[in-house]
Amino acid sequence: MSVSSANFRYSPASQLFHWASVLFVGAAWGLGLLGDELPKGSIRHMGEFAHIILGEMVVLLLVLRLVWRFVDPAPRPEPSGFGPLVDIAAKLAHLTLYGLLLAVPAVGLVTLFQGGESLSLFGFYDIPSPWPKNRELKHYAKEFHEFLAHGLIALAALHAAAALVHDRILRDRTLMRMLPAFVENLSDRRQI
Repeated sequence: MSVSSANFRYSPASQLFHWASVLFVGAAWGLGLLGDELPKGSIRHMGEFAHIILGEMVVLLLVLRLVWRFVDPAPRPEPSGFGPLVDIAAKLAHLTLYGLLLAVPAVGLVTLFQGGESLSLFGFYDIPSPWPKNRELKHYAKEFHEFLAHGLIALAALHAAAALVHDRILRDRTLMRMLPAFVENLSDRRQI
């Protein structure tokens, strides 16, 4: 089934922001998990630098995504058939995802600054820490950063699982809304 209505599918820009965020969050999380396992020295430093750049990209994409949302509002949600409580829960999950996309890098920034380190903005400009180095606060900030990051990944996994349930079990168009049109056309051809 191919629907060409502009009200059905997210715009290509929205899709790009979404899938790029998935990629950058996953890569940042993976690097965060591996960070202490990397050999000390230049390899670990490169891993930490990449982790920070990925976090900056997540924030940049979030800002672009929210600005784009005002320019090109999201299509109306597909009716779920589960009732208003599930629809409210889905909206709260989306808002929580957006909040975590901002909170995880923000707490990461606090961790960096509490360690007395400067923030390198995409490798071009350094912002010095506004605070003196505090190992204890850095430790707590790092723990909270990791907790929020794991929460973001868990909620994103739940979000992906819900999209797959919509696609495979409920057989509605929820997942197709965030995929390029050619993916749906390929799917239609395979069913013939």
